[in-house]
Amino acid sequence: MQNTITEIKNSLEAANSRVQEAEERISEVEDRLVEIMNAEQKREKRLKTNEESLRELWDNVKRTNIRIIGVPEGEEREKGTEKIFQEVIAENFPNMGKEPLTQIQEARVQYIINPRRNTPGHIIIKL
Repeated sequence: MQNTITEIKNSLEAANSRVQEAEERISEVEDRLVEIMNAEQKREKRLKTNEESLRELWDNVKRTNIRIIGVPEGEEREKGTEKIFQEVIAENFPNMGKEPLTQIQEARVQYIINPRRNTPGHIIIKL
């Protein structure tokens, strides 16, 4: 009886130690997962920043872009950037006619962030 109790205790201790080892491994894997997720978020943020920098450089190098400066905040969401461009063209060139001569390749809003004042966005249009 005593031997059986000793064997059961030994097997329970072995099982407990295996459970503790498994919990430690799980904890290590969770820690590594958190590190990987943080590294992935940082990488995505760097990638987005690099893409924006590249786009700004490209905008500065390639001067075929049209900039519409001083668009009130929220207006580009309501009307759409291409609609605002068409309104500006119709307003400034009334004899141009209804049919546009060029096609819009890309129209997007560039926000220049200035913490001291509310700066309206710029609409950049590639033709």
